[in-house]
Amino acid sequence: MMSAQRRLKTSGLALMVVALFAFGTAGCSDNSAERDKEIHDEAAKAAAQAKPAVEEATQAVKAAVEGAKEGWEKGDKQLVDLNSASEDDLTGLPGVGKHEAKRIIAGRPYKDPHDLVKRKILSASAYARLKDDVTVK
Repeated sequence: MMSAQRRLKTSGLALMVVALFAFGTAGCSDNSAERDKEIHDEAAKAAAQAKPAVEEATQAVKAAVEGAKEGWEKGDKQLVDLNSASEDDLTGLPGVGKHEAKRIIAGRPYKDPHDLVKRKILSASAYARLKDDVTVK
C-alpha cells in the first residue's frame, strides 16, 4: 500500500507532467481545440488520481492537529495529589462529589492512584474518568 505522502508526490508529478505537456505543445499543434481537450482530459485524470492522496493527507494533518491540541491543553494541567488535596480540589475532579471526596481523604495515604479502586473507594468506571487528572506524592 502506497503511503499518503508518496501518493501525493506521485499525483503532484502527474500534474506537473500534464502542465509541461500543455505548455510544451502550445506552439506545436495547429488544432487548438483538440489540444485543449487533451489537456483538459489529462488534467482531469491527474486530479482524480491525486484526490485520494490529498484526502488521506488531510486526515493525517487533522489527526496531528488534534493530538497537538490535546497535548497543549494537558501540558499546563496540574495533577491533583490524592494524598494532600483538599475536599474542594477533589470535588473538582470528574465524577467526584463531596461524599467521594470525603472517602478519598479518609483512605489516605495512597501509594498509587489505582489504590482508589483496590480499596473500593471508587468504582473502576469512576476511576477511569479521573485517572489522568490525579497523582500521588
